[in-house]
Amino acid sequence: MIQIFGIPSQALFGQLLLGLINGSFYALLSLGLAVIFGMLNIINFTHGAQYMMGAFCAFLLLKYLGINYWAALVIVPIVIGILGILIERLFLRHVRKLDHLYGLILTFGLALIIEGLFRNYYGSSGQPYSPPPELTGGHNLGFMFLPNYRAWVIGFSLAVCLATWFAIERTRLGSYLRAATENPALVRAFGINVPRMVTLTYGFGVGLAALAGVMAAPIYNVSPQMGSDLIIVVFAVVVIGGMGSIMGAIVTGFMLGIVEGLTKVFFPEASNTVIFAIMIVVLLARPAGLFGRAA
Repeated sequence: MIQIFGIPSQALFGQLLLGLINGSFYALLSLGLAVIFGMLNIINFTHGAQYMMGAFCAFLLLKYLGINYWAALVIVPIVIGILGILIERLFLRHVRKLDHLYGLILTFGLALIIEGLFRNYYGSSGQPYSPPPELTGGHNLGFMFLPNYRAWVIGFSLAVCLATWFAIERTRLGSYLRAATENPALVRAFGINVPRMVTLTYGFGVGLAALAGVMAAPIYNVSPQMGSDLIIVVFAVVVIGGMGSIMGAIVTGFMLGIVEGLTKVFFPEASNTVIFAIMIVVLLARPAGLFGRAA
């Protein structure tokens, strides 16, 4: 068996694959958080619950309506995104101009309510969700076995992240969004409905979380705790990348997933804390984050 740095290659590349998968979800979720914070200036603690709702929505659509994974990839982000729009309309718009702490407390409370409702009905045990038949199996690359579904998750999440970055940074709509965060009064002068743009942006960010939930359902058990287990790490990813930075969320998400995976090989005891250690170092050296701008 081939060894790299004294470690079997299959174990090393297996953990690297796991890191890329985790990084895919870190990138998608932190991207949604970055979009919402950049537009609304709200730290959306409900993001983990919305990720969990996306997974449950896919599970329930398959169980009761027979809607498969491919259709769920389209339907679920729209459904959960609409629920996010209702949350923004009913709650978040009233605290958007206040201190960040108010939005954080409000969204944290909403997350606890949503998670409690699902846990009360479905319990704490996870629900299985099978991957689509087209993506079962895998390929033996010689140095490791690559499951087809996991390769799909990495590739598709990267494509979604890059498409989102392009839409925000390189299109006219994206320029309107960025201008509305800097000078909403000026954007209104051009006849653009800024409140509607804010609402739709929040719905889009929530839709990204729901999409990540659908993609995560066949890999992890669908459970009420799946969002709360991940959201703290995702917030650390956003802080390291830079609050509101789109490219920072993407690059940092994948990078830290790989770092976490490799840490499990070389120093397993630190795998659960390495991201937070990196966050402390980055904040000490560059408080705005790797890709963030100073206030």
